[in-house]
Amino acid sequence: MNPSDNDDPGVPGDWPAGGEIGVVFMSVSPTDSGESTVSAGTADSTVPDGAAPVQEPAEAPEAPVVPRERAVPRTRWSAAWAGICAAALALVALIVFMLQNTRSVEVTFLWMHGTLPLALALLIAAVGAAILIMVFGAGRITQLRLLARRRRE
Repeated sequence: MNPSDNDDPGVPGDWPAGGEIGVVFMSVSPTDSGESTVSAGTADSTVPDGAAPVQEPAEAPEAPVVPRERAVPRTRWSAAWAGICAAALALVALIVFMLQNTRSVEVTFLWMHGTLPLALALLIAAVGAAILIMVFGAGRITQLRLLARRRRE
């Protein structure tokens, strides 16, 4: 089928001979005065009559990277304030959790049996886990301090 015989109005009837399709691209280049010039061209090496020659975009000079200084330096007080805000938000979430989970559940641990609110049972379990983690963390910190002391001596 010849491309010019196509009845589809969306397909142009004057395709180049051989069915080749050219690629058109545009290039924007800045000038010394700050204005931009636009040039168009095709992907092949020939430029049609009356068309502007294809220009490669000029590489922008690299500006030196200067680290930006903070307007207000970080301090221990600012870190403490952020920690206090995070702890307050966690406490509010914990209070909401406890108020929503007041249903009593039966708890059995080793030889002890009893009923208490679900939120309190979970809170006791979380505090127990935190204490266990702190014990192991303190042991590791002690181990590292002893190792550091031996290396200094």
